[in-house]
Amino acid sequence: MNKTIREIVDKALGGGEIGAAELRALFAVDYLSEESYLIQYASRKMSDDACQGKAEVHAQVGLNSGSCPRDCQFCSFAAMNKIFTSSKVRPLEEIIESCLNFEAGGANAIYLMATATYKFADFLKVGREVKQALKTAVPLIANVGDFDEDEARALKKSGFDGIYHAVRLGEGVITKIDPRKRLQTIDLAAKAGLKVGTCLEPVGPEHTLEELVEKTLITRDMKPAYSGAGRRVNIPGSPLAAHGSLSYAQMAPILAAVRLAVGYDVVGNCTHEPNKIGAMAGASLLWAEVGSNPRDTSESTVRGWTVKNTQEVLTEAGWEVLEGPSVMFGASA
Repeated sequence: MNKTIREIVDKALGGGEIGAAELRALFAVDYLSEESYLIQYASRKMSDDACQGKAEVHAQVGLNSGSCPRDCQFCSFAAMNKIFTSSKVRPLEEIIESCLNFEAGGANAIYLMATATYKFADFLKVGREVKQALKTAVPLIANVGDFDEDEARALKKSGFDGIYHAVRLGEGVITKIDPRKRLQTIDLAAKAGLKVGTCLEPVGPEHTLEELVEKTLITRDMKPAYSGAGRRVNIPGSPLAAHGSLSYAQMAPILAAVRLAVGYDVVGNCTHEPNKIGAMAGASLLWAEVGSNPRDTSESTVRGWTVKNTQEVLTEAGWEVLEGPSVMFGASA
């Protein structure tokens, strides 16, 4: 066992904040090494303490599909990837039905996801309609593009409890989005009273240790409801597909290192897509999804993650699943 890795892990478990060099050392371990399993064990222990043993399943409904000018190379909606050449908007009735099904199935939070071309006023209207239709206090979360101060307040007023937002790996280089704009949106959301969930994503084999460290520390500085790590799902024909992808086994110590870096104050640790290896390694948040999806080439995702089978992934990994509204997006988060 590498003495330095053990010392870093012990420091994190003891409540100490690990620095950039220490985090880099965690990311550098071989995924099948003894050190890797120590990091994963520590991550699971920290996650269990942070969420008091209760994992969560959040559910997302994609509202639209079509060609997006932001050209994020990892996204099926990117204009350059030429997957979606025409636009399609899901009817409000179908959106509400999907949200109600997720709620009835036990989802702890419900997300509405739209591309950057979706009109913000329409997104607010859909949010209000969904919020009114929901029968419980399940939090409503927005997964949309960047917005300004007035729009942040409008999201809160329309019934949203939080947002998902991230400074993605390669932001500003393989996307047409300024990382500073992403950070500004995150700051405005927090000031408007919206809790923020984030992630180190989408991770691919080409990413350097330095970038993994940089983006992880950004998530820690956000003081989010949850952080975590998700691998890139390659879109056929996209420029990034040539790099290949990471296995869930390779992702496990990465998401575990993120968990140790963000500390106990961050309630949740997410990974995507749902997998038992990640859940064993400390992921306490997984997603179920319907509708359009940036990792899918279908107008309505065929990836098959219902609330029930996502919960089963967590229980198979030894987690108890929270019943009721999300703690991560609740008052105690």
